[in-house]
Amino acid sequence: MKKPVVVSGIQPSGPLHIGNYLGALKNWVKIQNSGQYDCFFFIADYHSLTESYNPGEKKEQIFNLAIDYLSAGLDPKKCTIFVQSQVPACTELAWIFNTVTPISELERMTQFKDKASRQIKNINLGLFAYPVLQAADILLYHGQFVPVGEDQIQHIELTRAIARWFNNKYKTKYFPETKPLLTPAARIMSLTDPTKKMSKSLGDKHWLGVAEPFDAIFSKIKKAPTTSEGLKNLQAIYEAFSEDMKSPFNPAKMSETKRVLAEGISRHFAAGQKTKNDLLKNENYVNKVLADGQSQAQAIASKTITEVKKIIGVG
Repeated sequence: MKKPVVVSGIQPSGPLHIGNYLGALKNWVKIQNSGQYDCFFFIADYHSLTESYNPGEKKEQIFNLAIDYLSAGLDPKKCTIFVQSQVPACTELAWIFNTVTPISELERMTQFKDKASRQIKNINLGLFAYPVLQAADILLYHGQFVPVGEDQIQHIELTRAIARWFNNKYKTKYFPETKPLLTPAARIMSLTDPTKKMSKSLGDKHWLGVAEPFDAIFSKIKKAPTTSEGLKNLQAIYEAFSEDMKSPFNPAKMSETKRVLAEGISRHFAAGQKTKNDLLKNENYVNKVLADGQSQAQAIASKTITEVKKIIGVG
C-alpha cells in the first residue's frame, strides 16, 4: 500500500528565523524520519512574489533556503525537495481551482487581511488568491496531510473545500480532502511585540535568525519585553529548546534566564551551522538535490494535470 502523502513549503524571503524552524522544519524532519509518509517539501518562490522584494536577491534566497532545509536535517533520500516554480503545473492547477472557488470564501481568509494590513501599497491579486495556489501545491501531489500550526488550519480547511467543490462539480472523487497534521510547537511571537506572530516583515528586531551568532541572539533576547505576554513568549521559546538549556526557565531572574536562553539557542544550531557552511561550498550538490526533486515532483504533477484536464473536458 502507498504511504499517505505529506506536502508543505516555506517562502524564500531571506534568513530563516526560529519561528520557521520550530513551526515547520523541525517537525518536517521528524515526519520524514518516521517513515510513515511520502513527503514533498518545496521552496515556495511563487508565493514569495506576493510581497515586495528585490528580484536580484531571489535566486540566492531560494538557494539559501535549500541549504537551510538540508542543514536542518531534511534528507533527499527520505523526501522530495524542490522549487515550486520549477513545476509549472502548480499554477496551471491553481487557475482551474480559481474557477470553482467562490470569492466570498477568499474574502474570509484572516491571513489575507493580516498581510494586506502590513503592505497597504501592495495589496495584489496574488495575495488574495494565495490560498488557491496553496491548495494547488498540496493537491497536485494528492496531499493527504499538511503539517501546520493552529493559525494555519483555516488554509487547510479551504484546501479541503476546494477539493470538494472540484469533485462535486465534475462528479468525481479525484482529489482527497486534505487534513492538518498539527505541529506540536507553540506559536512563536515577535521578540519586540509579543502580540504579533514572529515575522521578518515586521523588521529585524522582531525575529531571531537560526544562523545568527551568539552575540546577535543575546542582544535581541536581552531587549525582549518581560510583560506577561513577553514572558509567555520567552518561556515558549525556552521550552521549545529545552534540551539545550542548562537550567529551568526562571521568571524571577530574567537577566540570567535570557543569557541561558541565548546560549541554548546558539548551541542548538551549532551543528546545523557547520553543515550549512559545508553546503555553501558545495553548490553542485545542492543544485543536484533540487534538480532530482524537480524531476520526482514533475513526474507526479504531469500525471495529475493530464488527468485533471481530461476530467474538466479540455484534455
